[in-house]
Amino acid sequence: MPSGFTYPLFSLELPILFRDEHFVAVNKPGGLLVHRTRIAEEDRAFAMQILRDQLGQWVYPLHRLDRGTSGVLLFALHKEAAQRLGVVFGETRADKAYLAVLRGYVPEAGLVDYALREEKYKPPQEAQTQYRRLATAELPIPVGRYATARYSLVEARPLTGRMHQIRKHFAHLCHYVIGDKRHGDWRHNQMFAETLACPHMLLHARMLAFPHPFTGESVSVTAPLPEYWLRIAPTLGWEEILGDFS
Repeated sequence: MPSGFTYPLFSLELPILFRDEHFVAVNKPGGLLVHRTRIAEEDRAFAMQILRDQLGQWVYPLHRLDRGTSGVLLFALHKEAAQRLGVVFGETRADKAYLAVLRGYVPEAGLVDYALREEKYKPPQEAQTQYRRLATAELPIPVGRYATARYSLVEARPLTGRMHQIRKHFAHLCHYVIGDKRHGDWRHNQMFAETLACPHMLLHARMLAFPHPFTGESVSVTAPLPEYWLRIAPTLGWEEILGDFS
Protein backbone atom coordinates (compact mmCIF):
# COMPACT_ATOMS: atom_id res chain seq x y z
CA MET A 1 0.00 0.00 0.00
CA PRO A 2 1.46 3.41 -0.90
CA SER A 3 2.90 5.47 1.92
CA GLY A 4 0.28 7.72 3.45
CA PHE A 5 -2.68 5.79 1.95
CA THR A 6 -5.80 5.88 4.08
CA TYR A 7 -9.23 4.41 3.49
CA PRO A 8 -11.57 6.93 1.89
CA LEU A 9 -14.31 8.74 3.73
CA PHE A 10 -17.47 7.00 2.58
CA SER A 11 -20.52 8.75 1.24
CA LEU A 12 -23.59 9.08 3.40
CA GLU A 13 -25.49 6.54 1.30
CA LEU A 14 -24.80 3.02 0.06
CA PRO A 15 -26.04 1.87 -3.39
CA ILE A 16 -29.16 -0.24 -2.87
CA LEU A 17 -29.29 -3.34 -5.08
CA PHE A 18 -32.48 -4.96 -3.74
CA ARG A 19 -35.17 -4.03 -1.23
CA ASP A 20 -38.54 -5.30 -0.11
CA GLU A 21 -40.37 -5.16 3.21
CA HIS A 22 -38.10 -7.82 4.72
CA PHE A 23 -34.59 -7.40 3.28
CA VAL A 24 -32.24 -4.87 1.75
CA ALA A 25 -29.01 -5.53 -0.15
CA VAL A 26 -26.33 -2.92 -0.79
CA ASN A 27 -23.09 -2.73 -2.76
CA LYS A 28 -20.45 -2.40 -0.05
CA PRO A 29 -17.30 -0.53 -1.10
CA GLY A 30 -13.94 -2.08 -0.36
CA GLY A 31 -12.38 -0.67 2.81
CA LEU A 32 -15.67 -0.30 4.72
CA LEU A 33 -16.30 -2.47 7.77
CA VAL A 34 -19.72 -4.06 8.18
CA HIS A 35 -19.94 -3.05 11.85
CA ARG A 36 -17.73 -1.74 14.63
CA THR A 37 -15.05 -4.09 15.94
CA ARG A 38 -12.45 -3.88 18.68
CA ILE A 39 -9.61 -3.85 16.15
CA ALA A 40 -10.99 -0.84 14.26
CA GLU A 41 -12.38 1.44 16.93
CA GLU A 42 -10.89 4.47 15.17
CA ASP A 43 -13.19 4.02 12.15
CA ARG A 44 -15.95 6.59 11.97
CA ALA A 45 -18.24 4.83 9.51
CA PHE A 46 -19.64 1.33 9.18
CA ALA A 47 -22.00 -0.20 6.63
CA MET A 48 -24.57 -1.05 9.30
CA GLN A 49 -24.55 2.50 10.69
CA ILE A 50 -24.64 4.17 7.27
CA LEU A 51 -27.56 2.02 6.09
CA ARG A 52 -29.47 2.49 9.35
CA ASP A 53 -29.24 6.26 8.97
CA GLN A 54 -29.98 6.06 5.25
CA LEU A 55 -33.20 4.07 5.75
CA GLY A 56 -34.18 5.61 9.06
CA GLN A 57 -34.61 2.23 10.75
CA TRP A 58 -32.62 -0.54 12.43
CA VAL A 59 -31.04 -3.17 10.18
CA TYR A 60 -29.72 -6.65 10.97
CA PRO A 61 -26.58 -7.93 9.20
CA LEU A 62 -27.10 -11.45 7.84
CA HIS A 63 -23.57 -12.34 6.74
CA ARG A 64 -20.15 -10.76 6.69
CA LEU A 65 -17.78 -9.39 4.13
CA ASP A 66 -14.17 -8.68 5.02
CA ARG A 67 -13.24 -5.02 5.22
CA GLY A 68 -11.33 -5.09 1.93
CA THR A 69 -14.00 -7.08 0.07
CA SER A 70 -16.53 -5.16 -2.02
CA GLY A 71 -19.92 -6.29 -3.26
CA VAL A 72 -23.32 -7.65 -2.22
CA LEU A 73 -24.09 -7.24 1.48
CA LEU A 74 -27.51 -8.31 2.74
CA PHE A 75 -29.42 -7.02 5.78
CA ALA A 76 -32.77 -7.92 7.33
CA LEU A 77 -35.23 -5.17 8.20
CA HIS A 78 -36.80 -6.92 11.20
CA LYS A 79 -35.99 -9.72 13.63
CA GLU A 80 -38.21 -12.39 12.11
CA ALA A 81 -36.62 -11.82 8.69
CA ALA A 82 -33.18 -12.18 10.24
CA GLN A 83 -34.16 -15.41 11.97
CA ARG A 84 -35.74 -16.97 8.88
CA LEU A 85 -32.89 -16.14 6.52
CA GLY A 86 -30.40 -17.19 9.18
CA VAL A 87 -31.87 -20.69 8.82
CA VAL A 88 -31.43 -20.52 5.03
CA PHE A 89 -27.79 -19.48 5.43
CA GLY A 90 -27.22 -22.12 8.11
CA GLU A 91 -28.51 -24.83 5.79
CA THR A 92 -26.20 -23.49 3.02
CA ARG A 93 -29.14 -22.88 0.71
CA ALA A 94 -27.75 -19.49 -0.31
CA ASP A 95 -25.50 -19.30 -3.37
CA LYS A 96 -22.58 -16.84 -3.41
CA ALA A 97 -20.21 -15.98 -6.25
CA TYR A 98 -17.07 -13.87 -5.93
CA LEU A 99 -14.58 -12.47 -8.43
CA ALA A 100 -10.91 -12.48 -7.47
CA VAL A 101 -7.56 -11.65 -9.04
CA LEU A 102 -4.93 -14.20 -8.01
CA ARG A 103 -1.19 -14.50 -8.31
CA GLY A 104 -0.13 -17.04 -10.96
CA TYR A 105 -2.06 -19.24 -13.37
CA VAL A 106 -4.60 -21.39 -11.54
CA PRO A 107 -6.08 -24.56 -13.11
CA GLU A 108 -9.16 -24.04 -15.27
CA ALA A 109 -11.43 -25.26 -12.47
CA GLY A 110 -11.21 -26.98 -9.13
CA LEU A 111 -12.53 -27.60 -5.64
CA VAL A 112 -10.52 -26.59 -2.60
CA ASP A 113 -11.46 -28.94 0.24
CA TYR A 114 -9.32 -27.80 3.16
CA ALA A 115 -10.43 -27.41 6.77
CA LEU A 116 -9.92 -23.98 8.31
CA ARG A 117 -9.35 -22.87 11.89
CA GLU A 118 -11.31 -19.71 12.71
CA GLU A 119 -9.90 -19.32 16.21
CA LYS A 120 -6.47 -20.33 17.46
CA TYR A 121 -7.60 -22.76 20.14
CA LYS A 122 -10.54 -24.32 18.27
CA PRO A 123 -10.31 -27.34 15.95
CA PRO A 124 -10.37 -26.77 12.16
CA GLN A 125 -13.79 -26.79 10.51
CA GLU A 126 -14.74 -28.32 7.19
CA ALA A 127 -14.48 -25.80 4.34
CA GLN A 128 -14.94 -26.09 0.56
CA THR A 129 -14.62 -23.56 -2.25
CA GLN A 130 -15.35 -24.22 -5.92
CA TYR A 131 -13.67 -22.05 -8.54
CA ARG A 132 -13.29 -21.61 -12.27
CA ARG A 133 -10.73 -19.56 -14.13
CA LEU A 134 -12.15 -16.83 -16.34
CA ALA A 135 -8.97 -15.23 -17.77
CA THR A 136 -5.20 -14.98 -17.40
CA ALA A 137 -2.67 -12.19 -17.89
CA GLU A 138 1.11 -11.91 -18.03
CA LEU A 139 2.63 -8.49 -17.42
CA PRO A 140 6.19 -7.53 -18.45
CA ILE A 141 6.87 -6.34 -14.91
CA PRO A 142 9.49 -8.08 -12.73
CA VAL A 143 8.23 -9.12 -9.30
CA GLY A 144 10.63 -10.91 -6.96
CA ARG A 145 12.93 -13.23 -8.91
CA TYR A 146 10.69 -13.44 -11.99
CA ALA A 147 10.98 -11.22 -15.07
CA THR A 148 7.22 -11.20 -15.65
CA ALA A 149 4.15 -11.40 -13.44
CA ARG A 150 1.26 -13.79 -14.10
CA TYR A 151 -2.30 -13.43 -12.82
CA SER A 152 -5.65 -15.20 -13.02
CA LEU A 153 -9.20 -13.88 -12.85
CA VAL A 154 -11.43 -16.43 -11.15
CA GLU A 155 -15.01 -16.90 -10.05
CA ALA A 156 -15.11 -18.52 -6.60
CA ARG A 157 -18.15 -20.06 -4.92
CA PRO A 158 -17.75 -20.83 -1.22
CA LEU A 159 -19.78 -23.90 -0.26
CA THR A 160 -19.22 -23.16 3.43
CA GLY A 161 -18.96 -19.90 5.30
CA ARG A 162 -15.69 -19.78 7.23
CA MET A 163 -13.88 -16.57 8.11
CA HIS A 164 -11.57 -15.39 5.31
CA GLN A 165 -12.40 -18.65 3.52
CA ILE A 166 -11.67 -17.63 -0.07
CA ARG A 167 -8.51 -15.77 0.90
CA LYS A 168 -7.21 -18.68 3.00
CA HIS A 169 -8.11 -21.33 0.43
CA PHE A 170 -6.26 -19.60 -2.41
CA ALA A 171 -3.34 -18.92 -0.08
CA HIS A 172 -3.30 -22.67 0.62
CA LEU A 173 -2.87 -23.17 -3.14
CA CYS A 174 -0.14 -20.46 -3.22
CA HIS A 175 -2.37 -18.43 -5.57
CA TYR A 176 -2.80 -15.43 -3.31
CA VAL A 177 -5.59 -12.84 -3.67
CA ILE A 178 -4.03 -9.59 -4.86
CA GLY A 179 -4.19 -6.88 -2.21
CA ASP A 180 -4.69 -9.33 0.67
CA LYS A 181 -2.35 -7.98 3.32
CA ARG A 182 -2.92 -10.77 5.83
CA HIS A 183 -2.85 -13.92 3.71
CA GLY A 184 -1.36 -12.61 0.45
CA ASP A 185 1.99 -11.92 -1.22
CA TRP A 186 3.33 -8.48 -0.27
CA ARG A 187 5.52 -8.23 -3.38
CA HIS A 188 2.58 -8.50 -5.78
CA ASN A 189 0.44 -6.30 -3.53
CA GLN A 190 3.17 -3.66 -3.67
CA MET A 191 3.45 -3.89 -7.45
CA PHE A 192 -0.29 -3.36 -7.90
CA ALA A 193 -0.26 -0.47 -5.44
CA GLU A 194 2.79 1.32 -6.81
CA THR A 195 2.83 0.43 -10.52
CA LEU A 196 -0.89 0.06 -11.22
CA ALA A 197 -2.07 2.56 -8.57
CA CYS A 198 -4.38 -0.11 -7.12
CA PRO A 199 -3.83 -0.61 -3.37
CA HIS A 200 -7.18 -2.38 -2.95
CA MET A 201 -7.91 -6.04 -2.30
CA LEU A 202 -9.22 -7.53 -5.53
CA LEU A 203 -12.02 -9.67 -4.10
CA HIS A 204 -15.60 -8.77 -5.01
CA ALA A 205 -18.86 -10.40 -3.86
CA ARG A 206 -20.46 -10.43 -7.28
CA MET A 207 -23.69 -12.36 -6.62
CA LEU A 208 -25.88 -13.60 -3.78
CA ALA A 209 -28.91 -15.79 -4.44
CA PHE A 210 -31.31 -17.24 -1.88
CA PRO A 211 -34.85 -18.64 -1.57
CA HIS A 212 -37.01 -15.90 -0.08
CA PRO A 213 -38.22 -17.26 3.28
CA PHE A 214 -41.52 -15.35 3.10
CA THR A 215 -42.52 -15.66 -0.57
CA GLY A 216 -40.69 -18.82 -1.63
CA GLU A 217 -39.37 -17.04 -4.72
CA SER A 218 -35.73 -17.21 -5.77
CA VAL A 219 -33.92 -13.91 -5.27
CA SER A 220 -30.65 -13.15 -7.05
CA VAL A 221 -28.74 -9.94 -6.34
CA THR A 222 -25.68 -8.81 -8.31
CA ALA A 223 -23.24 -5.98 -7.63
CA PRO A 224 -21.30 -4.09 -10.32
CA LEU A 225 -17.53 -3.93 -9.95
CA PRO A 226 -15.81 -1.00 -8.24
CA GLU A 227 -14.14 1.59 -10.47
CA TYR A 228 -10.62 0.42 -9.63
CA TRP A 229 -11.30 -3.01 -11.17
CA LEU A 230 -12.27 -1.38 -14.46
CA ARG A 231 -9.31 0.99 -14.29
CA ILE A 232 -6.76 -1.86 -14.26
CA ALA A 233 -8.66 -3.95 -16.84
CA PRO A 234 -6.81 -2.53 -19.91
CA THR A 235 -3.41 -3.30 -18.37
CA LEU A 236 -4.45 -6.91 -17.79
CA GLY A 237 -6.23 -7.23 -21.14
CA TRP A 238 -9.52 -7.94 -19.42
CA GLU A 239 -11.61 -4.99 -20.65
CA GLU A 240 -14.26 -7.15 -22.31
CA ILE A 241 -14.73 -9.74 -19.59
CA LEU A 242 -14.68 -7.24 -16.71
CA GLY A 243 -16.94 -4.93 -18.69
CA ASP A 244 -19.56 -7.67 -18.60
CA PHE A 245 -19.53 -7.43 -14.79
CA SER A 246 -19.75 -3.62 -14.59
